Amino acid sequence: MAVKPPPDRLYGRQRTHALRPRQQKLLDVTLPRLAYVPGELLHTAQTWVEVGFGGGEHARAQIAAHPEAMLIACEVFEQGLCSMLAALVPEGGEADAPLPANLRIWPNDARTLLRALPEASLDRLFLLFPDPWPKARHAKRRFVHPETNKLVATRLKPGAEWRIATDDPTYQDWIAEVFTPNPDFTAPAPVAVRPGEWPPTRYEAKAVTAGRVAKYWTFCRNT
Repeated sequence: MAVKPPPDRLYGRQRTHALRPRQQKLLDVTLPRLAYVPGELLHTAQTWVEVGFGGGEHARAQIAAHPEAMLIACEVFEQGLCSMLAALVPEGGEADAPLPANLRIWPNDARTLLRALPEASLDRLFLLFPDPWPKARHAKRRFVHPETNKLVATRLKPGAEWRIATDDPTYQDWIAEVFTPNPDFTAPAPVAVRPGEWPPTRYEAKAVTAGRVAKYWTFCRNT
């Protein structure tokens, strides 16, 4: 497959409009309380990473259902970060309201996080409804990429899962192309109905409303 290596720069928007005072306080005061610091010892049975958590619905559902797992949730879009933080703390509690013990946030490129993590340290990775970058010349910007997949494979434990979902036909075809063949992962065919243990997201709801059909993959890291 002839495709340019992924760039070390981050593409895409990080803000749509000026932040309101409450949003700015969440970023200034609450975010540092949850920020993941490379090298931090995570005292949980499992470590999971979500790439691009959007509004945070999936991440919050996962940490509530799985207290045994530490989730490092990645997002660079400031409004998304604010949505997550606003759902975690009440107004006025930005500095001292209790926070989930099994959640950390990485407000930067997820690939940078993966490079900072030890090899074979992750039990699960989530990539749900990512920016499709539908133009062929932008393929190098997609998270699913031959080079990034190699990095992901080194960070996942043998037998660990990589869950991917997208409603974009271009990205669906791209996933099939990049992962066929791929000696690092095996997977059954994708399904068109969200598995019951996958919490929904607002982006999935938008896809359903628009009549688009999502596909859901569960890739398993080979031993």
